[in-house]
Amino acid sequence: MSPDVPLLNDYKQDFFLKRFPQTVLGGPRLKLGYCAPPYIYVNQIILFLMPWVLGGIGTVLYQIGLLKDYCAAALSGGLMLFTAFVIQFTSLYAKNKSTRVERMLTTDILAEEDEHEFTSCAGAETVRFLIPGKKYIANTFFHSVLAGFVCGLGTWYLLPNRITLLYGSAGGTAPIFVFGWVTLCIGEYSLIVNTATETATFQTQDAYEITPLLRPLYIFFFVSVDLTHRFVVNIPALEQMNRILHILFIFLPFLWALGTLPPPDALCLWAMEQVLEFGLGGSPMSSHLRLLVMLIISAGTVVISYFIPSTVGVVLFMTGLGFLLSLDLSDMSFVFQRNLTRHREGTESKALPSSSEKQFSWKECLFYIIVLILALLETSLLHHFAGFSQVSKSSSQAMVAYILMILLLILWILREIQGIYIFGIFRNPFYPKDKQTVTLFVEKQRKLLKIGVVRRILLTLVSPFAMLAFLSLDSSLQGLHSLSVSIGFTRAFRMVWQNTENALLETVIASAVHLLISSSDLWWNRSLDTGIRLLLVGVLRDRLIQFICKLQFAVTVLWASWTEKKRRKTTTTLCILNIIFSPFVLFIIVFATLLSSPLLPLFTLPVFLVGFPRPIQSWPGAVGTSACVCADTVYYYQMVPRLTAALHTAMAAGSLGLLLPGSCYLGRFQDRLLWIMVLEHGYTYCRINIKGLELQETSCHTAEAQRVDEVFEGAFEQVCTKGCFLNEHFGNILTPCAVLPVKLYSDARNVLSGIIDSHENLKEFRSDLVKVLVWILIHYCAKRPRIQENIHKTESKKEAPLIIVPALSTSPRPKSPEDTESLHSDWSDDNIFDDEPTVKRRKEEKDQFKDFPGTHLPIPGSVDPQRVGDHSTSTVHENSLYRAVLFGYPAVDKGKQDTTYVPLMEFSCSHSHLLSLPEEWRSNCIPNSKIKEMSSLFPEDWYQFVLRQLECFHSEEKASTLLEEIAKDRVLKDFYVHIVMTCYFSLFGIDNMAPSPGHILRVFSGVLPWSSALDWLTEKPELFQLALKAFRYTLKLMVDKASLGPVEDFKELANCLEEYESDWYIGLVSDEKWEEAVLQEKPGLFSLGYDPNMGVYTGRVLTLQELLIQVGKLNAEAVKGQWANLSWELLYATNDDEERYSIQAHPLLLRNLTVQAADPPLGYPIYSSKPLPIHLC
Repeated sequence: MSPDVPLLNDYKQDFFLKRFPQTVLGGPRLKLGYCAPPYIYVNQIILFLMPWVLGGIGTVLYQIGLLKDYCAAALSGGLMLFTAFVIQFTSLYAKNKSTRVERMLTTDILAEEDEHEFTSCAGAETVRFLIPGKKYIANTFFHSVLAGFVCGLGTWYLLPNRITLLYGSAGGTAPIFVFGWVTLCIGEYSLIVNTATETATFQTQDAYEITPLLRPLYIFFFVSVDLTHRFVVNIPALEQMNRILHILFIFLPFLWALGTLPPPDALCLWAMEQVLEFGLGGSPMSSHLRLLVMLIISAGTVVISYFIPSTVGVVLFMTGLGFLLSLDLSDMSFVFQRNLTRHREGTESKALPSSSEKQFSWKECLFYIIVLILALLETSLLHHFAGFSQVSKSSSQAMVAYILMILLLILWILREIQGIYIFGIFRNPFYPKDKQTVTLFVEKQRKLLKIGVVRRILLTLVSPFAMLAFLSLDSSLQGLHSLSVSIGFTRAFRMVWQNTENALLETVIASAVHLLISSSDLWWNRSLDTGIRLLLVGVLRDRLIQFICKLQFAVTVLWASWTEKKRRKTTTTLCILNIIFSPFVLFIIVFATLLSSPLLPLFTLPVFLVGFPRPIQSWPGAVGTSACVCADTVYYYQMVPRLTAALHTAMAAGSLGLLLPGSCYLGRFQDRLLWIMVLEHGYTYCRINIKGLELQETSCHTAEAQRVDEVFEGAFEQVCTKGCFLNEHFGNILTPCAVLPVKLYSDARNVLSGIIDSHENLKEFRSDLVKVLVWILIHYCAKRPRIQENIHKTESKKEAPLIIVPALSTSPRPKSPEDTESLHSDWSDDNIFDDEPTVKRRKEEKDQFKDFPGTHLPIPGSVDPQRVGDHSTSTVHENSLYRAVLFGYPAVDKGKQDTTYVPLMEFSCSHSHLLSLPEEWRSNCIPNSKIKEMSSLFPEDWYQFVLRQLECFHSEEKASTLLEEIAKDRVLKDFYVHIVMTCYFSLFGIDNMAPSPGHILRVFSGVLPWSSALDWLTEKPELFQLALKAFRYTLKLMVDKASLGPVEDFKELANCLEEYESDWYIGLVSDEKWEEAVLQEKPGLFSLGYDPNMGVYTGRVLTLQELLIQVGKLNAEAVKGQWANLSWELLYATNDDEERYSIQAHPLLLRNLTVQAADPPLGYPIYSSKPLPIHLC
C-alpha cells in the first residue's frame, strides 16, 4: 500500500463524518451532505428536546410543591407515552400514504442514494425521513411504552431536590440536571424517532430491532440503583455507588459514542459467561444454548445447597454436582443414546465412528463412576471425623496446603518441559531437536510423553483429591452456612474438576496469604470465608493474565507502528503521543481489563479504545456454521479428524500450555494454515473449533505466512548454537509450542519438462497405452457382478456357447432411441465396475432384436425365445448369445431389405463368454482393413499373461486350467483386439500420429480429438471412462518410469497397475472424484496441469503420510483486539476496501491472517468445524 493512501477513502471519510455525529446525538441527522430545507433541522431539534419539555412539566410541578415526586414522574411518563404513540402512528400514516415525487436524473449514484426531496414541513417524504418507523407493529407499542417509562423514571432520577439531597450541596445539581437530561433525550430519540447506528455493533443485521434498546437499557440500570437506594436505607456502599453513578450518567453519551458499552445481546451473553465462570465455577460454553442450560443448572445448585440443613449433605451435594457438571454430559448422552438405538435395532453401523464415539467408551464411564464414589467418600469422611480448628501452620488443612504447593510446582515444571520454550522465552533443552523425519521425532518424543502421562495422573487424580481434602477440612462448612458460603464453596468444589490447574493455583495463593497473615483482625481473615477468598483470587488471576496479555499487545502495536515503513510520519507521531500520555494509555488498558473487554487499536494503529465486552467466541453466530467453501476445503476436511487425535495427545501432555477458553493456536504445514480456538474446558475434556485459511495465497497472506515459517523454523529447525537459547521472535504475537505428527497429504508440484516432451517417452507411451487398455478391460469384465453370480452355473455346463456372426459391412450399427440415454449417463469412476441398471437392462433385453433386421424370424440353429423358459438347463439365454454377437464386426445395413446370415460360430472354450465385453460395445466404426493393419500393436503375450493372472473363479484347483483354455481362445482375443484398437484410435485419432504434450494434456482433461471413433466412444460412457482411465494410468506410468526406472517384466507392470487401481486416484483436481478420493484417504493422487506463466507442464502429486504440523500459541488479547477493530471498521465505518491499511500484512501482528480467521461475513476462512470434543484422559 502506498504511504499516501488514507485510512479511509474520500467517500468513506465523508460518510463517517456524517454518521458519527448522528451516533453521538442518538439519531438526529444534522449533517446531510446536501442542501436541505431549514425545517428539517428544526423538526429534528424539536423532536430531540421533546422528552425534556415533557419531563420539565413534572419537574416544575414537583419543585413548586403541587405534586409528589412519584406523581410528577407518572405525569411525565404519561405525557411521553402519548407523544410516542403520536410519533409512531404519524410514521405509519406517512408510510401508507401514497405520494409521487418527481426525481431529477443525476449522474452521481451515491448522491442519488443519499439525497431526499422534501415538499413541505409535514409532508409524507419529510415524515418518512425524520421518523423511519419500526419494522414490526409489536415494537411500535413496546418501544412507545418503554419510552414512557424512561421519561417518567428519568424525571424521578433527575429531580433537583433529590440531587441536592444526595450530594449535600446545590453546587453540582445544575450540571447533573442539564447534562443528565441531554442523556435522556439521546436515549429517547434513538428509541422512538430514529435509531442511530451504534459503534458497539455485535450482530451484522439487526433483525429484531434490538439496537434501539441499547441506550434505554443503561438508563434503566442507573435509575434502578437510585430506586434501590431510595427504598433500602442504611447501606453506605449503595449510597456511595449512587453518587458515582449520577456523575457517570452525564458521560453515558461519550461511552455510547466510543462503543464501550455493549449492545443488549452481547451484554447478556457476556454476563452469563462471567457469572458462570467466576460466580459458579463453570466454563464458557461452545454454544449459546449450552451456556443458558448450564447457567440455570449451576444457579439451581447454589440455591439447593443453601437450603440443605445437614453440613455433610451440603458437602456431598457440592462434591457430586461439581463433578457431574464439569463433565461433557451432552457428549456422553449422545453416545449412550446412539448405542441404545443401535441395540434396539439390532444392527451395527458400518460407517466410521465419529470423534465422540472414538474417544468415549464404557471404560471412561466406569472411570468417572469410580472417581465420583471415591470423591464422595473422601469428602464425607474428612468432614465428619476431622477436627475443624482455625488454619494454622500445624493444622491438618495447613499440611494439605503445603502438599498443594508442592503439587503446583511439580505440575508447572512438567508442563513447561513439554513445549519448545519455557515461559515463551527460553529454549527447552529436553525438547527433541531432530525433526527432519517423523520416525526419529516420535521416537525421541516418547520420553516426554511418558512424563506427560505422569503429569496427567497428577492433574487428573492426585490434585483434585488433595484439593477436596483441603476444602472438606475448612471450618466454614462446620456451622450454619450463609449464602456467601453456598456461593463460594459451590464454586470451589466445582473448580476442582472444571479447571484443575487454575483451581490449584487459586487454592495455593489463598492458603499462602492466609498462612502469612496471622492477624485475625484483618479484613481478609475476619470477613471472608475460604470460598469467597478463592472466588476473589480467581477473578484477580483472570484479570491479571488479561492485563499482561493486553499490555504485551499494546507494546507490540507500538513497536509495529514505530518500525512501520508505510505511513511513517503518522505512526511516529502516534507513538510519541502514546509515550507522553502513557498514564492515560495504562488507564485504558486497566479499564479494559476490569471489564474483560478487548483492547481496540483503531485501524490497528496505536490509538487505543476500550471495546465493548463480548462473549469469549467474539462472534454472535453458532460455531462452524459458516465458511467460504472452495475446492481446497476438502483438504481440511481430511486433515481435521487426524489433527484432533494429535491435539488430544499434545493437550493431555501439556505441550500446548495452559488450556483456557478463548486460547488461540496457529498450525502450519506446507501451504496450509490452521486456526485453533479453545471454546470450552472441563474435567478431562475440552471443545475446540478448527478453521482452515485459504491455500491460494495473496501477497499479504504470503508475507505473513513466510513470517510464520520463519518463527517456526527458528524454533524447531535451526541448529542450536551458542546464544540461541532465547526466543528470537519474542515480540511476535505467535509463540511456538510443539510439533504434532499427523497423517495428511503432502502436496508436491513437479515440472515435467524432459519427461512429457521426450520423444522416447512418447513412443513408449503408445505401446504402454495398448497394454494398459488390455489390462483395464480384462479386469473390468472379470469384476462385473453378473459374472460372479453366474460362475457356479456356467462351471457345470459343458455345451459351448453359440455366437452369431452377421455379414460384414462397413456401416455402423444404427442407434435406437434407448441408446441415446447413455450419452447423459454419469461418467464417474465409482460405478464403472457396477452392473447395468436393472430397468435399463431389461428394456435392452426386451428390445435387443430391434437393432438387427429380420430378427423377428427364427435364426437357423439358434434357440427359439418362446422356449427358453422350458429348456433353461440345456440352452443359453438369448441375451447371453447376443453378448458375443457383432463384437468386432459391423452391423447389417438397414437400408437393405434382405439380410445375410452366416453359420454360427462358437468359442473354443466354454467359459470364454464370462470375459466377453458388453453387447452395447459390439458395433463397428473403423474399417476392418485399418483394424487388421494396426492389430500388430496388440500385445498378445501381455494379453495371455493378464488372463492367466486373473482370480475370478471360486474353485482354485480348476482356475489355472480354465484360464489357460480361455487364453487360447482366438475368437475372444479378436474381440479384445477390436475394442482395444478402437479405443486407441479414439484417443489418438485415426491417423495414429505421435502424440504431443499438448495432446496428452487435452486427452488427460477429457478433451479428445474428433473422429468417427470418438462419436462411437462417447455413446458408451462406461467404455469412455475406462479408456480415459487407461490413458491417465499410462501417463502416470510414463512419469514413474522416468523417475524410478523402466519396468523390467510383465509382473512388475501388473503390480504397478494394481497399485494405481487400489492406492491411487489419477485425474483432474476439479473432478468430484478427486474430493472423494481425498476424503476416502487414497494413499496417492496425481494430476497433470500446465503453468501458463512459466510455460511448462506440471504434475501434482498428493501423498498420504505422517508428517509434522508446527503449532504455536497466539496472544489471545491481540486476536480479540484486532477482531474488535475489524467489527468496528466494517460494521460501523463500512471500510470494506480490500487494500485498506488494517488488512495489510504485518510480521508482528499477523493482521491479514487474523482478519481471515474471523467468522464470515467479516472474515473468510475456507473451512470451519463444528465444536469438536477432545477427551484428555
